[in-house]
Amino acid sequence: MQLKNIIIILVAIPLFSFAVHKYYVSLCEIEYIETQQSLQITLGVTLEDLEFTLNKNSGKRLNLASKTEIENIDSYYKKYLNEHLLFSVNGKSMEYKYIGKEYDGEIARFYLEITDIKELKSIEVTSNILIEDFADQKNIVKIKVKDFNKTFYFTKSNFKSLLKF
Repeated sequence: MQLKNIIIILVAIPLFSFAVHKYYVSLCEIEYIETQQSLQITLGVTLEDLEFTLNKNSGKRLNLASKTEIENIDSYYKKYLNEHLLFSVNGKSMEYKYIGKEYDGEIARFYLEITDIKELKSIEVTSNILIEDFADQKNIVKIKVKDFNKTFYFTKSNFKSLLKF
């Protein structure tokens, strides 16, 4: 009987070690739409991690993506994003319009837009989303301009990049 318990434990430990491993990743996709003279931005963030950070920062339980979600949740999102996702276009700091959000399973997706960009010569992106709370956080930023594609991987020590065209 004791041998059976030891075998079960030896098999179970490796299985549980894989189950507790967690990845901390966000994905920001930026596309320049020349005909609209705008940058269209989609940001996907893990809901559980975002809720942890927003609850900690606000001192409240926001209950994201639930029936008891706080009514003015968009104001919390806007404030957080404006502090942790920044853009400079053609050497000038730019604010984006918060279009809205949607929940897709365990992901919160945010839709943002920067308008009135007649010509895109450079873009600088700063993304330190969730980095202060999750040391292993990786923020992937994909930029598409016409036929040009570039991907950046931001971490706690490297969270800003400049791309010139």
